[in-house]
Amino acid sequence: QVLLVESGGGLVQAGGSLRLSCAASGRTFSAYTMGWFRQAPEKEREFVAGITWGADNTFYADSVKGRFTISRDNAKKMVYLQMNSVKLEDTAVYYCASHKTRYRVGLEVRDFDSWGQGTQVTVSS
Repeated sequence: QVLLVESGGGLVQAGGSLRLSCAASGRTFSAYTMGWFRQAPEKEREFVAGITWGADNTFYADSVKGRFTISRDNAKKMVYLQMNSVKLEDTAVYYCASHKTRYRVGLEVRDFDSWGQGTQVTVSS
């Protein structure tokens, strides 16, 4: 497994921007798909964005497509989520996650075996 630590959450006004960061340590970071998930109160954890090991492919939930951008820096073992034009419904705890299998793409919660502690994002009106 890999240790993941998120940062960058906070309070932001609707329409504003926020950048989340995730620092990884442990196994070979550059061999794994990385993802961002979120969980709002009393809701299931849901996929937000994913990026393959070499950053060749990115994936987004329909609810964030065109507003959020996922990226990674394998040399620094970092993954980022740039959040633009945020909405009230983006309020949630955001989690960084590492896929459980090298060189595989899967975007379900069950496909990831390492999770960060989460960072709170609160969007105000």
